[in-house]
Amino acid sequence: MKKPSLCIVTPALADANNGNWQTARRWARMLAGHYGVRLAAQWPDGPTAEDGTAVLLALHARRSAASIDAWAQAHPQRPLVVALTGTDLYRDIHHDALAQRSLQQATRLLVLQDQGPLALPDALRDKCRVVLQSSTRRQTLPKTAARLRAIVVGHLRDEKWPQTIFDAARLIGPQEGITITHIGRDLDPALADAARATQAACPHYRWLGGLAHGATRSRIQRAHLLIHPSRMEGGAHVIMEAALSGTPVLASRIAGNVGMLGTAYGGYFPPGDAAALVALLRRCRAGQQSPDGGPLAALQAQCSARAPLFEPAAERAALLQALQDPL
Repeated sequence: MKKPSLCIVTPALADANNGNWQTARRWARMLAGHYGVRLAAQWPDGPTAEDGTAVLLALHARRSAASIDAWAQAHPQRPLVVALTGTDLYRDIHHDALAQRSLQQATRLLVLQDQGPLALPDALRDKCRVVLQSSTRRQTLPKTAARLRAIVVGHLRDEKWPQTIFDAARLIGPQEGITITHIGRDLDPALADAARATQAACPHYRWLGGLAHGATRSRIQRAHLLIHPSRMEGGAHVIMEAALSGTPVLASRIAGNVGMLGTAYGGYFPPGDAAALVALLRRCRAGQQSPDGGPLAALQAQCSARAPLFEPAAERAALLQALQDPL
């Protein structure tokens, strides 16, 4: 039997190397056994709207709004699934007319963490499903107690709030045994300048720029901690990648991070509060010498308990269920 055709529209393709692209590529692989899947930057991706596509799955309510509207006009009876990003949930759907129209046109909404549905109007929550993202497990590595190695993974842009990291680095003394390695492309020239200035002033802070995904995952695996300081997040890949590598997380207490790590997680700091982040880092550093591993070991145990939620089998099952439920 011929598989139904499904088009995944993603505003970010391989050259972006960001979360949207990673999601689109992974979903294409997961759905390939059930659908004939293709990836496109927009729909229609051919000369006409009559291309045999049975389902449209669009990432990003605002940036994919033109494709969503074209599909709704051409095929009002066919499934239209819209996956919402952090900027959708926590900014655009509250004031942007295009994003709001996408919500209304969708027959199914997907969010990527447990707090996502709470950002939607009550009337839309019934058509929303949570699909936690996934990654592969990596071995938990033994790590030195001679220093505390923290890593930050996120392109330099405002939503990731890298200024929190720059400020934290300046509050830490180079003799404290805490190092911060920062990975991410220079998408904002002013933030790139700030990263370079921080690196010049703080020998314990290094900005490496953008790295390949495999190299980034290896660095996450070797770090004691991942720091995730975002001000806005739909469901960060790096959090699940850290949890699946045995690397605990310090994260800003925003809905997108709480939806990944759980309300009872012990590694949150107020968004933008560099001093609170540094206090957490210092507590983890001091606890490295204790027999039970201190706060660092406690956070690792909490992340390990969440890790099964980020397994590929769990994501595939949730994604297929969301597509196969009556739309």
